[in-house]
Amino acid sequence: MGSVEREIRPVKVLLDTNIILDYALERPPFWQVSEQIFLLLEQFQGYVSASTFSDLYYIIRKQRGHNWTLTFLNRLVSVCQIALVDQTVILMALTVNFRDFEDAIQYSTAVINHLDAIVTRNAQDFAEAALPIMTPDSLIQEITHSA
Repeated sequence: MGSVEREIRPVKVLLDTNIILDYALERPPFWQVSEQIFLLLEQFQGYVSASTFSDLYYIIRKQRGHNWTLTFLNRLVSVCQIALVDQTVILMALTVNFRDFEDAIQYSTAVINHLDAIVTRNAQDFAEAALPIMTPDSLIQEITHSA
């Protein structure tokens, strides 16, 4: 059900954890497209789920260390909005039909916070989604071609 294309350019987009990790850890072959997403943040509002921050810290710190990770997360907070995760989000995540609970939280966060789309490399993980699910390439194309 998740759509990769949309007629109106998304304004408020949830960045899935994998996009942020690709950028922070410069993971090939995904780093360049993730970097483009971050360079385009002036043209749309990027959101990060509040529950994602502990995952980001844990994973990034292993490779980059504590201080680098805190600096990165501080920069992330300065360029992205934080999408709240509350009881309503968790209750929804517990009832949606997703195989991965983290994806269920991401999806529920986007819905409850009235976001326009989720950008992820793993669109298949959001097959049950009722809001647009975009790949990084499709978001970049939509942002740059409608600007």
